[in-house]
Amino acid sequence: MDDIDKILARLVQVGTVTVVDNDKHLARVKFQDTGLVSGWLHVLDNRSFIPDYDVGQRTENRGGGSGDPAFESHNHDLIIKQWMPKVNATVVVLYLPIFNGDGFVIGGIS
Repeated sequence: MDDIDKILARLVQVGTVTVVDNDKHLARVKFQDTGLVSGWLHVLDNRSFIPDYDVGQRTENRGGGSGDPAFESHNHDLIIKQWMPKVNATVVVLYLPIFNGDGFVIGGIS
């Protein structure tokens, strides 16, 4: 197998997350077929489903109960964060098709 075949054979891999850096949006992955652990891989942005952009997000209005003011109808602000895999999650990794190319976690496998 020449270098090009080796590169192509390793483009897409499946592995298990061993550690994450949520602040830097990075993860390391242990590959199932070789048992090797990757260097730090960028986790691609996976956009959350949100009802609108550039506005505050809120839950739907919840009905109150029993007439007590503490339980009157209300809603809550939502905090939407970028997806990051958890340690031990199974993920798909895509490598750039060059020798020692950068790799990226492109998503999880449920």
